[in-house]
Amino acid sequence: METWFIILISLCIPALVKSLIGLIIFFREREKKQKQKLPPGPITFLVIGKFLFLRKSFLELETVLRNFRDKYGPIITLRRGSRPVIFVASHKVAHHALIQNGALFSDRPKARPASKVIDSNQHNISSAAYGPTWRTLRRNLTSEILHPSRVKSYSGARRWVLSILIHRLVVDSTSAQVGREQIKEIETVQRQMLLSLRRFDILNFWPILGKTVFRNRWKELFELRKNQEKVLIPLIRSRMELVKQRQQQQPLQGKQDPLDQQVKEELEEEDHRVAYVDTLVDLELPDGKRKLEEGEMVSLCSEFLNAGTDTTSTALEWIMANLVKYPAVQAKLYQEIIGVVGPPPLPPTNPFGGLGLVLIEEEDLQRMVYLKAVVLEGLRRHPPGHFVLPHCVTRDVELEGYLVPKDATVFFMVAEMGWDPNVWDHPMDFNPDRFLQGQGQGSMLDMDITGSREIKMMPFGAGRRICPGSNLALLHLELFVANLIWYFQWTPAPAHDPVDLSEKQEFTVVMKNPLRAHLIPRHPTALPLP
Repeated sequence: METWFIILISLCIPALVKSLIGLIIFFREREKKQKQKLPPGPITFLVIGKFLFLRKSFLELETVLRNFRDKYGPIITLRRGSRPVIFVASHKVAHHALIQNGALFSDRPKARPASKVIDSNQHNISSAAYGPTWRTLRRNLTSEILHPSRVKSYSGARRWVLSILIHRLVVDSTSAQVGREQIKEIETVQRQMLLSLRRFDILNFWPILGKTVFRNRWKELFELRKNQEKVLIPLIRSRMELVKQRQQQQPLQGKQDPLDQQVKEELEEEDHRVAYVDTLVDLELPDGKRKLEEGEMVSLCSEFLNAGTDTTSTALEWIMANLVKYPAVQAKLYQEIIGVVGPPPLPPTNPFGGLGLVLIEEEDLQRMVYLKAVVLEGLRRHPPGHFVLPHCVTRDVELEGYLVPKDATVFFMVAEMGWDPNVWDHPMDFNPDRFLQGQGQGSMLDMDITGSREIKMMPFGAGRRICPGSNLALLHLELFVANLIWYFQWTPAPAHDPVDLSEKQEFTVVMKNPLRAHLIPRHPTALPLP
């Protein structure tokens, strides 16, 4: 009996000690968590919090947050319903979260009801949860489309688009070009969806009740999605068919039928470049080891179009507006351009595809230091998105002594960081020289646009969810700005002087009053534009 008792006690004591240690750790952690507080912010009743987000655009909310920052500091908590929404306006805190603790801050909030319709329940790169599906989709984009060798292969398309733009500025052409109708259709459905996004925010609050109360708005959302699929799915299917034909025409071992070879050569001649859709055809998702559905392809293609066009065109307009507003900056940029490539030729008046139009080559951009400074200053002063897409933490996290609870939504205030007077001298001025060594000398400061070393500005985000197309966006902006300034002197339009830099919230933050400018061809024999 005594032996069994001793054995029993010997077995129970370690288990008891382990349990006691576990309880001590549990209570200490609970006590620590109770001591931790959310970042400060105004007291907001739950219902009022919901309607605050519904009623105000992010641009209006930014003004409110700016006032809160003066009172509460650079980390602010608001509430959307029962969940906290945390806003970060500090470079240091952003670096701590996105770089030093990137894995914890790289998730996305769970899809809300209206968003599920638009992004196929988070099956695109920007909204996918941090994990295998996101990695698969992002790796496909970066390796198959955004790889430098692939980007270079699309230079002809960039030249084509740029030529059309310059010709439109030279002559008023109504001639149709190949593919223009399809491009217009795509632009229409994408624009309709982008401009309507805020109208559908109300569908995400009390969704069960909203299905009845807002049934007409739900119907509108589904109709927009249906129109988007109606335009994009036929194009997706045509590319899928082309991919299958290519696969069927792989080189055969031994003697090859001449007809097969002829078909193969015709297909390669028709389109030898890889389109984004082509990379999605055989892509296998880790969830269930399945291929993408058509609706998911539509969401990915829509994301690709929006990310590559709307943000870039918005940034381009802001940069050109500042070059009109500050003629000395424009003159300095033009002098650098002609110092590298010489004076511009006479632009031809042929409106069909820009045949014969001489353009600044992409390789020439590397020698234009001031051009790069102009583009960076445009992105700092007028980032297309004043907030990066919302982040979400995967577990409770301590940030600068505050608690960021699991599933809390975290926004990083891009514009505020770019306008911080503690980091940037006279931040509201447009001054590209701030990016040059010695304020205006011929070499760039070592500016880390990715934020890996430190964050001073983050127009493309930072960390693991940084925009994968940032290098391509910079290339497009430099190429377009250089050629537009090379060919034309941009001056204020007589009825729109001075340039109005007021802002308006759409999908991106755009000019409230679109840029109106008077263009004077640089070539001395060119006729002035009406």
